[in-house]
Amino acid sequence: MTTQESKQMEQAGTEAVKKLRLENLKNGRPFMINSNDLPDRQCYYEYPDGSITLVSMSDNGREFILIRVLSKAESNKLRYKFGLTEYNA
Repeated sequence: MTTQESKQMEQAGTEAVKKLRLENLKNGRPFMINSNDLPDRQCYYEYPDGSITLVSMSDNGREFILIRVLSKAESNKLRYKFGLTEYNA
């Protein structure tokens, strides 16, 4: 596979994830945002109301534990970092 083909596949995957995100939010479901910047077992959850939380997976791996709710400014910065469009409920 060439570098160009690899980039095209990556871009197609990114666009598919962005589409899935919008579908989830429009249908009232949260969307998980993973980041290599976070410690293991942590991720962000974006909700249809526009809020984003930082959560950690429980020891049993069956639920997420709330660490904190991001401020609106932090949420917007995170969306910008990942190239996510604002979702308007």
